[in-house]
Amino acid sequence: MTHDLILKGGRVIDPSQKHDGVLDVAFTDGKVSGFGKDLKGAKEIRDVSGYIVTPGLIDLHTHVYWGGTSLGIDADEFCRASGVTTSVDTGSAGPGNWPGFRKHVIERSQARILAYLHVSHAGIYGFDHRVMVGESGDLRLMNPIDAVAVADANRDLIVGIKVRVGLHASGDQGTVPLNIALQVANEVGMPLMCHIDHPPPSYEEVVNMLRPGDVLTHAFRPFPNAPCTAQGTVKPEVLAARKRGVIFDIGHGKGSFSFKTTRAMLANGFEPDVISSDVHKLCIDGPAYDQVTTMSKFLLMGMSLNNVIAASTVNAAMALKRPEYGSLKVGSLGDATILTVKDGKFDYADVTGEHMTGDKKIFSEGVVLKGAWWHPKRTNKFKKVAAS
Repeated sequence: MTHDLILKGGRVIDPSQKHDGVLDVAFTDGKVSGFGKDLKGAKEIRDVSGYIVTPGLIDLHTHVYWGGTSLGIDADEFCRASGVTTSVDTGSAGPGNWPGFRKHVIERSQARILAYLHVSHAGIYGFDHRVMVGESGDLRLMNPIDAVAVADANRDLIVGIKVRVGLHASGDQGTVPLNIALQVANEVGMPLMCHIDHPPPSYEEVVNMLRPGDVLTHAFRPFPNAPCTAQGTVKPEVLAARKRGVIFDIGHGKGSFSFKTTRAMLANGFEPDVISSDVHKLCIDGPAYDQVTTMSKFLLMGMSLNNVIAASTVNAAMALKRPEYGSLKVGSLGDATILTVKDGKFDYADVTGEHMTGDKKIFSEGVVLKGAWWHPKRTNKFKKVAAS
């Protein structure tokens, strides 16, 4: 068999197969076609020895409706530089502006974009430095009928329903927008992703309403509405939600990740299910920056490298209910990320202004997307070697 591409000699960390060791990975026709030692027969070979090869990183929480919303960033620029092969947009578009997002952004992007559809008609439409409008605060914008129709007609790209609740996102509406979104999710048979910020509603009220497979994003947010008590114990409702199958996602962003909360959660053995950046216009230059920086913060806080990678690959794929993502098993999507973990002195900040100094940082060094080399333009590493 002749493969299109072989990555040779890298340290392959694939949590979906519980593998961590030096192997070759091959790609053909956009899929993984080989996984083993000393693979031969390829049109193109890249020597990645001395580097880490993982399944293509999945960022479960991004905002990439560039030009159509004020918070959107360019998906191709972000993904190519940060090692992300699948960017999941979380509610930038609602049923009223979904067609534009699909036609003008998703279908024109090289990076793979999936989306949670907002239950609010125009999605997150007023999110900027000078204008900040909580779209869930006006129930006239809730559009469950069209949300069902759009989600059902676009199942190739729409993976779930999004709603934002909290003082900033929904004012004094409490859990009413969440109730509406759950009705939509039930109607189309999709998971829900729920944003939470300051109360009302409380963290406990929100997690009590979520179903198995639903995603709570901003899960390690700071006080108020943190998942842990002032004494550092995990709230009983949070433990019950995890036992029930609710998925806890980081969604770092501009205001939703706290070192203090994370220390308490990890001390209680409560690691996040999914690590995501929530990258958008207001946090791409800090404090979130990108997916690999967010991953690095959890390495700093004591999570193992393998668990950090799992939370950015196979676990995210499970949340998406797309098992062909986030894996290097033969037959899976032909996506891979090449990483390094560098030693040094690195400054990290959370959203509260707390800084921590770490001695390691994860860097993206290259990307395979849909079975083809999609290398960052800034470097000439991994030049082609002779085909075999």
